[in-house]
Amino acid sequence: MSIPTESVPPNAPALVRGRRRGAALTLLTWVVGVLFVLPMVWMVLTSFHSEPDAATSPPSLAAPLTLDAYRQFFGSGGGGSPWPPLLNSLWASTASTLLVLVLALPAAYALSLRRVKKWTDVLFFFLSTKMLPVVAGLLPIFLFAKNTGLLDNIWLLVLLYTSMNLPIAVWMLQSFLADVPDSLIEAAQIDGARLPAVLTRVVAPVVGPGIAATALICFIFSWNELLFARVLTAVVAQTAPVFLTTFVTSQGLFLAQLCAASVVISLPVLVAGFAAQDKLVQGLSLGAVK
Repeated sequence: MSIPTESVPPNAPALVRGRRRGAALTLLTWVVGVLFVLPMVWMVLTSFHSEPDAATSPPSLAAPLTLDAYRQFFGSGGGGSPWPPLLNSLWASTASTLLVLVLALPAAYALSLRRVKKWTDVLFFFLSTKMLPVVAGLLPIFLFAKNTGLLDNIWLLVLLYTSMNLPIAVWMLQSFLADVPDSLIEAAQIDGARLPAVLTRVVAPVVGPGIAATALICFIFSWNELLFARVLTAVVAQTAPVFLTTFVTSQGLFLAQLCAASVVISLPVLVAGFAAQDKLVQGLSLGAVK
């Protein structure tokens, strides 16, 4: 009488290798993620240290925690009150993002749903504007701002951020709008809807996650911009990234205050990202599968 034995699948070695490869990739992903997050964790921890403890080498993890750096940041700080720069960054980023969406949505509509002639050349032109180094246009823009009296003016930053983010916004929205069925547009036009109504009542709700993802990315780019703001502003239109540079003085580097300022200035972007993370994932994957 033969004893039945458990059959072994012929592809068992391949399955084992696949599981090992998946485990190795998972471990590698965690290592890379920790390496990316570790500097942010270290920055937050340093912001709760006193200046002498933050300046020790090597830094001490067991140093006592304190809120002195945050008190000094919201008080006198290294460069004055932080509220005007924060409000300037908020205004420039929000206003430029709204302008980008207003201009990019009709352009993306014309390049995806109602394609103009040589629309691929138009898209390449938008992309080519991002190939020019930003510093190459700094001197002409500075001379223009000086001759027109726009130096240290927040509206100049709004216009610059709008022009900088418009190409990437058109590219993103064009890929999102390409998935909108033509039948929806035709049905709206048969009902007598004009272009503004089609964009706001038909197209925008369908590609809402894509618009949210585009707006978030444009907001982050505008909030983090430093070069133009550093050269074209002084006091009145100073932004938050420029305010960070005031903590590097002739007396030395105020590391704890700098870390506290970095945490506070990073919070709006982090909060916006966490609040819109579902829309961001939906938007970035909206045009991925055709």
